[in-house]
Amino acid sequence: MSDAAMRDRAMHLDLTAPPPNFLDDPFPYYDALLAHAPVLPQPDGSVLLSRHADLDRIYRDTTLYSSDKKAAFGPKFGVGSPLFEHHTTSLVFNDPPLHTRVRKIMTSALTPRAIARMEPGLVATVDHLLDAMEGRKTVDLIEDFASTIPIQIIGNLLDVPMEERGPLRDWSLVILGALEPKLNPEQLARGQAAVTEFKTYLQDLVARRRARPGDPETDVLTRLIEGEGADQKLSEIELLQNCIFILNAGHETTTNLIGNGLALLNDYPEERRRLLEDPDLLPSAVEEILRFRSPNQLGNRETTAEIELEGLRLARGTNLHLCIGAANRDPAVFDDPTRFDIARKPNRHLAFAGGPHVCVGLTLARLEGRIAIGRLLDRFPRYRVLDGRTPGGRIRFRGYATLPAEMDP
Repeated sequence: MSDAAMRDRAMHLDLTAPPPNFLDDPFPYYDALLAHAPVLPQPDGSVLLSRHADLDRIYRDTTLYSSDKKAAFGPKFGVGSPLFEHHTTSLVFNDPPLHTRVRKIMTSALTPRAIARMEPGLVATVDHLLDAMEGRKTVDLIEDFASTIPIQIIGNLLDVPMEERGPLRDWSLVILGALEPKLNPEQLARGQAAVTEFKTYLQDLVARRRARPGDPETDVLTRLIEGEGADQKLSEIELLQNCIFILNAGHETTTNLIGNGLALLNDYPEERRRLLEDPDLLPSAVEEILRFRSPNQLGNRETTAEIELEGLRLARGTNLHLCIGAANRDPAVFDDPTRFDIARKPNRHLAFAGGPHVCVGLTLARLEGRIAIGRLLDRFPRYRVLDGRTPGGRIRFRGYATLPAEMDP
């Protein structure tokens, strides 16, 4: 593609009305943005940023850039609506003091020792799923494997009874789907209903847990109820909405990490061969999967004062789209960034964001990725992804809805 064509591609990208091929393959657009429009105004007044240095700096600066989304989510969801209440109360879209209080509780529950205690249960869950694949002609690596793992792990974290976990994934997908840049009325209605149903379920679960508390060392819900690690207890709304957040944050992104990784190792057979020959590369392979196909492609911040970026003056309250998927391909940071290299070092990707809002569950997500991918390769080293994979169809999150595979071709 000519330089002029790349520039035209970048300058006309509108996240609310992307080109038809953007959802399937946004990466040529990311490369064009990095080369020609790293600071791109959007028709709705927001700005799309794609450089690694810009994102890294913004993530670390909580003075000029706010995570609070009340101003943006009011018109989108309706002030006081279920989606508005959820997304303006959850950890990710908040500044201190709420962010500080909730994060203290979560980090105190996800210590290295606590995560180490989860590993045997995680291994047992993965092996159980792999056992169920044995002898089947075809499986769906999302439905039968990748999506089940984080649901069980987070269900265990909150001590959700096994027989009550059925609706969790569907609620999560619909609520997170409402974060797409543009929604139709049906998506909005489904999102509102999902928050209401999930909140009703959690009210009952919390009442039961208050009556019979669990061990706060292993039960995050009990820890949240008691306010362990925080300066003060959460309100009922803060408690319920951050339980929803824990499920949502841990489910979609980890499912995408595992599914994307298995797809990439299928599509790049030489890298799979390297990993099979040298299993010690597994940790760096997971980091490269996170960089090359970031599960979360977009973040957001809002300016708290008038600023200037790339000669563009931005008013206070401007919504910034932080394009993680592009920043992780920035040639200023990554050598040969379009190459999938499971031994890449260093690998300063931003898949988990950065600064005070760096993903609180990143250690657990990495562990899930390593165990899921590593044990599947041990059991089915010749697995093959079949024709008919279905992309997730999201701009903000990148993964697969289906990933059909033959496990022992």
